[in-house]
Amino acid sequence: MDLHGVIADLQYWARGLVGYLTTPWFFYQAAIIIVLFVVAKLVARRVEPRLEERARRIKGHAGLLRVVIALLRRIDWIVFSLLLFGTLVVMRAVTWPSRSHLVSIVLSLSLAWLIASVLSRVVRNRLLARILGWLAWIYAAFVILGFDDEAATFLDSLAMPLGQMRLSALLVLKAALVLVVTLWLAAVLGRFLDEQVQKSEELTPSVRVLIGKIARIGLVLIAGAVALSSVGIDLTALTVFSGAVGLGLGFGLQKVISNFISGVIILLDKSIKPGDTISLEGTFGWIRELRARFVSVVTRDGREYLIPNEDFITHRVINWSFSDDLVRLDVEFGVSYEADPHEVSRLAIEATEQVSRVNERKKPVCWLTGFGDSSLDFVLRFWIDDPQNGLTNIRGQVLLAMWDIFKEHDISIPYPHREIIMKDASKTIGTGGRARRARPKSAS
Repeated sequence: MDLHGVIADLQYWARGLVGYLTTPWFFYQAAIIIVLFVVAKLVARRVEPRLEERARRIKGHAGLLRVVIALLRRIDWIVFSLLLFGTLVVMRAVTWPSRSHLVSIVLSLSLAWLIASVLSRVVRNRLLARILGWLAWIYAAFVILGFDDEAATFLDSLAMPLGQMRLSALLVLKAALVLVVTLWLAAVLGRFLDEQVQKSEELTPSVRVLIGKIARIGLVLIAGAVALSSVGIDLTALTVFSGAVGLGLGFGLQKVISNFISGVIILLDKSIKPGDTISLEGTFGWIRELRARFVSVVTRDGREYLIPNEDFITHRVINWSFSDDLVRLDVEFGVSYEADPHEVSRLAIEATEQVSRVNERKKPVCWLTGFGDSSLDFVLRFWIDDPQNGLTNIRGQVLLAMWDIFKEHDISIPYPHREIIMKDASKTIGTGGRARRARPKSAS
């Protein structure tokens, strides 16, 4: 069938439609449909809030709750379809079927819209869900009205040659629809496989993330190839296009590809993994998640830094829990020369052992490191096994414990003193006009 044939059929259908619109039973059915729609709106306005309040009590089933809420949002269409169905049964029982044709068509269209709109809610993206819902309903409307063959012929006539392939509007629509469906199925299946892999305790966290990413990317590639092949597109015809895309990736998306490859390398060499405590260029925190392009690092103040994967390859990274969670911390302090250094070391270790986060298996040590200008200098070393809970706070707790125990044993912590001697300027005249500046003396 060519384009002229399609136009002729449309003209014939238009003349039949005009004749049908002038019959009295068309107006009767239209009035019935309008009244039923208004009644459905009034009923939905009263019923929907009560049902939604009960539906919100569903806990732990986000997918089911989403579908239930989508149904409640269209309670008016559900009531409208039920009223149309009841009216259609009654009309076909008391009169000719031709006098209820419009009611039958509206019932089919309303059911198609209800099903398409509810199923599209499975997609979380609202814009995409709305587009898919409208496309599904338009296709169902063409099938219900009997225009599917004519519409397909018309869309197929809008074509252009592309090398050995004929690219038509119908082919593009089919490819887009199949591609969306297959990609959605691939995403759902990939998410399911990723969740199952994450539950496996035999695998390390890095291997879990790597397997999950490979599964998702592989399923997306397979879905794209299957979708294009199913609509009759020869994948070899895309060789030139793929070469152009590869060239564009090489020049325009260098950083993106670099971060992606760096992410794969990080997962393979297991240098970092979720839960590790790391330091990178002044950023201290623990790794929450490894992504294809970046690493999510959460700091102690609640900030989440999205650091590109490339930085973990090219910069110096401190992994506080790479092979062991044990971390040694140093605290430097000084006491008065009047104190016994042996007693100071013992009291410092005793105070440190009272702090709950200090590891009990590795005993703290305290060493005299030097004789300062006004104090005996010490360094206290202790171990913790939870660096992700912070370093500054544990140092502060240790210092407070040392302060309390030193104060209890009359051990003072000195601070520098300065003595300034002021001289009368008039007494410096006899020195040839040159005044000597008084120098401060350090008090012991």
